[in-house]
Amino acid sequence: MAERAKQNVVAVDAMSVPPRTTPPPHPEPFGSRLSKRQKRALGDFFGLTNFGVNLTRLAPGAEASLLHRHSKQDEFVYVLEGEPTLVTDEGEMVLAPGMCAGFPAAGIAHLIVNRTAKDVVYLEVGDRTAGDEGFYPQDDLQAQMVDGKWVFTHKDGRPY
Repeated sequence: MAERAKQNVVAVDAMSVPPRTTPPPHPEPFGSRLSKRQKRALGDFFGLTNFGVNLTRLAPGAEASLLHRHSKQDEFVYVLEGEPTLVTDEGEMVLAPGMCAGFPAAGIAHLIVNRTAKDVVYLEVGDRTAGDEGFYPQDDLQAQMVDGKWVFTHKDGRPY
């Protein structure tokens, strides 16, 4: 998590916020699939508690997440650079700079992947509703937000 800004800091160059250095919280074999993404936790930097904002960079071939949906969290993405592919359980669409996508809680499953030879950069915004759960239709994985951290289990409830 990025170091929180001092109270008198109200604006910074987003690229000056250090990227997260901790690996994705997902257990293996899932976490390594996300190793080519880089997130700058802008919301955490400013001490925001109601919603999160990440400046995310995907290297060529990178996945931003696993195909997933949230039970309570809304998500929004806005593409700044590159042409990522938005994958949903209803199909695929190539996005371009200036395009955005939104995912209401309990809606369609989704992920963003970079299938190009150039980096992709986008903003992602999500709320921090307590008790959120993550569902992964293509993987033996489910998640529950407990005390601000994701706890992962197999779909049958066994812990990882």
